[in-house]
Amino acid sequence: MAGMYMNNIVRFGKELMGRIHRDELPSLSAELAYYLLLSLFPFLIFLITLIGFLPLESTDLLDLVENVAPQQTLHMIESNVSHIIGSHNEKLLSFGIIATMWSASNGINAIVRAFNRAYHVQENRPFLVARGMAVLLTFAMIFVIIVALLLPVFGHMIGLYLSSTFGFSETFLALWSASRWIISGLILFTVFTGLYYFAPNKKLLIRNVVKGAAFATVGWTVVSMLFAYYVNHFNNYTATYGSLGGIIILLIWLYLSGMIIVIGGEINAIFYDRRVKSS
Repeated sequence: MAGMYMNNIVRFGKELMGRIHRDELPSLSAELAYYLLLSLFPFLIFLITLIGFLPLESTDLLDLVENVAPQQTLHMIESNVSHIIGSHNEKLLSFGIIATMWSASNGINAIVRAFNRAYHVQENRPFLVARGMAVLLTFAMIFVIIVALLLPVFGHMIGLYLSSTFGFSETFLALWSASRWIISGLILFTVFTGLYYFAPNKKLLIRNVVKGAAFATVGWTVVSMLFAYYVNHFNNYTATYGSLGGIIILLIWLYLSGMIIVIGGEINAIFYDRRVKSS
């Protein structure tokens, strides 16, 4: 039984590696990283400017990113957006929204092409439908990402309020603190599930995409944290590349993130093809 299980894993791994090479996932991941880079700073400008209208500290956003982003990348991001911290600039907010939507929707289009390759289908949806879907998916992703990022901030306040109102113990606060991160993970899983369900030009069921969504959620979190740990403790790109070190680290991080997303789509396609062949 164990040998058969290992053989299935090896066969699945070989099929996945073959698909990665055939569908040119490294090239598509690089393209996705490019569009993510274009949309990152407008998105951060949008978030930080938006936070200027809320009763929050803008540094909370950067503190949350610190858990998965390498230090050099975090410093570069912080230095590039610090000049707009605390400002109430409606024009800057509008620019952030427009620039983020345009760049991020191009990134969604790159993901759509990758998923269509995985399922061996052509994109025959009308241009306006495809672009509208990309914009809607971008809006949905931005919304849930904002919720996932701000939940740890608001969650602590909510936990303290519930504890003081209902007289809950310290154990409740500890459990509540842990559950906030679990909820953030579930929100991230929801993002990937919607992306894998709507993006490809293929009629799918939710059960057809949950495996890839689970892989992307766990894979992105683990890879980001391991890469951040490696950069922060075992390498110093700044000493080697100077001021370009932060950009290089950011591009590698985004490239790994894009690779995880498109591999999740290939995993879904493998299980889908096997289910079709067995039926």
